[in-house]
Amino acid sequence: MLPGRETFAERSADYASARPTYPAELFAWLADQVARRELAWDCGTGNGQAAIGLAPYFARVHASDRAAEQVAHGERRANVTYAVHPAEATPLTDACVDLVVVAQALHWFDFARFWPEVARVARTGAYFCAWGYAWFESPPEVDRALVAPLRELLVPFWAPQNRLVWDGYHEADVAFPFAREVTPAFEIQVTWTIDHVLAYLGTWSAYKRSRSDASAARAVDELFARARAAIPPHERLPIRMPLATLAARIRS
Repeated sequence: MLPGRETFAERSADYASARPTYPAELFAWLADQVARRELAWDCGTGNGQAAIGLAPYFARVHASDRAAEQVAHGERRANVTYAVHPAEATPLTDACVDLVVVAQALHWFDFARFWPEVARVARTGAYFCAWGYAWFESPPEVDRALVAPLRELLVPFWAPQNRLVWDGYHEADVAFPFAREVTPAFEIQVTWTIDHVLAYLGTWSAYKRSRSDASAARAVDELFARARAAIPPHERLPIRMPLATLAARIRS
């Protein structure tokens, strides 16, 4: 894994409560892509959102992350095993996995080492799917009062890897070695209060990095305070997050 994702291990409980869950339709569709449903690997599991989504469809789910603090906050299921190890070197045996997924984490991996590991653990005909979301769509008043100015403030604090997900995981950018397949369009739809929106923004890696800069932290805090004053605390705000996907059939 490349440097940068360590920010997600900070305040992992906040991450678990503030991040949105993925659409149920995505997991049902993924299960339909494989002939066998013995083992799925959720790589870079974070707090286990994708692993929990896969659990009803697979006999076993191996959910891994290199951050022990993230894994400690993963939701438990009888058939989900959490493990702490890097994406690029796993304890999984050769040709044992039916499905490999990476949710909102692919851009942090070392591709030269990760793709051979995927090929090694995948059964013939296994399926791979990575997905991620970048900017979200919100009501105009939220965008004007909060999201647009925050994005401007955080420009210096984004890691270069974030652009990979912003650009939709282009094959060349991630050195994808498999034949990319078109997937259905999936998106996250939630209704949040302004406090939940702010909690979610607080999980952004650039926000966390900005806290070490006194001037930037003060400007962000002032922006958040103005947003709270401008938007009623109980107003339900529709939020939409389209998912970018990178998928392929793995033929060993």
